[in-house]
Amino acid sequence: MSSPSERKIDEASATDAPKGYTPPKVWKWIIDEGSNKWATVNRPTAGPRTEKELPLGKHPLQLYSMATPNGQKVTIMLEELLEMGIKEAEYDAWLIEIGKQDQFSSGFCKVNPNSKIPAMMDYSNKEKPVRVFESGAILLYLSDKFGNSFVPMEHRQEVLNWLFWQMGAAPYVGGGFGHFYTYATEKQQYPIDRFTMETKRQLDLLNNVLKDQAYVACDEYTIADIAIWTWHGQLALGRMYSAKEFLNIDEEYPNVVRWAEKIAERNAVKRGIVVNRSWGEEGQLPNRHASSDFDGVVGAKL
Repeated sequence: MSSPSERKIDEASATDAPKGYTPPKVWKWIIDEGSNKWATVNRPTAGPRTEKELPLGKHPLQLYSMATPNGQKVTIMLEELLEMGIKEAEYDAWLIEIGKQDQFSSGFCKVNPNSKIPAMMDYSNKEKPVRVFESGAILLYLSDKFGNSFVPMEHRQEVLNWLFWQMGAAPYVGGGFGHFYTYATEKQQYPIDRFTMETKRQLDLLNNVLKDQAYVACDEYTIADIAIWTWHGQLALGRMYSAKEFLNIDEEYPNVVRWAEKIAERNAVKRGIVVNRSWGEEGQLPNRHASSDFDGVVGAKL
């Protein structure tokens, strides 16, 4: 039994607690279809929801993805490899529409049991095909497969440092800042302030790093730049969340803007960002099977 003084402390704490939502003792999932367009997609359970096999193209590398920042990492990497003349990097890219829950098909779950894009199969060895999921893991796999491309050995650890930094940092930008600032149906100051602060801290970190060198990990373009650019670079260019002015990017983070603009001019990047895209006014290439598929696609340059 608690003492009178302990009960007073408990009562004071309860009185000082912010008003509003009180979490239940045991959380239970309740579908609220009107709260957000993703409300019927997300669930607290894993595994397939439908029986459907994935399509298969003619190349050993089969990518199943969508042109979100994480998906664009892989298509940019593959296009960069092809730009280098590595013909073995040819690939088929199949659109996985996450809004239609394609990622929960039985076929996709075999490639990625976590049901997140991007996911890739490598059939180079038909007897032992390799599945690769998580965007950072795919970047590393492709680099290793094709002679440590975009990972200079003398800077390998620094490249890995920044690659893993990005993998940990992106959820604060996307699931945190992007969600509450752009997608949440009700704007709330506390989460917007919380994730805006962290997003600006990340941009400030990159701005300091890029003050004295051309790219993030070293003076060479690496997979770390590819990974970070799809999130922070596109944010700096005003391509994400319509938040360029809100974050005061041009004034506070000029080095990030310079770096982002430089990478955006790469032909492989221009091609990579349109693959598996089926929406918007910019270039679209829902499925990609050959370089000739880019003919006539707005913004894509061979």
